[in-house]
Amino acid sequence: MSQPALDPCRCPLCGQPNACAMAMPQACDAASGPCWCTRVQFSADLLKQVPEAARNKACICAACGAASVDNTAHNPNQGAGA
Repeated sequence: MSQPALDPCRCPLCGQPNACAMAMPQACDAASGPCWCTRVQFSADLLKQVPEAARNKACICAACGAASVDNTAHNPNQGAGA
């Protein structure tokens, strides 16, 4: 069974649109600056959840990024370096 084609416009974790301007160059306005995803930092734990085939090829969406931050805030040991 073959794997579905990778869509760089969809979050590799939840499959929802990731709104990444870098993945959608036709939607990117050069005057508006870099995409939102270049101005946030995703936790190492969240990045580890991205399937190998999608790493550095599809952005995590804002909802998954926010959920990760919320989960870390509620569980201070999650995401902490050892």
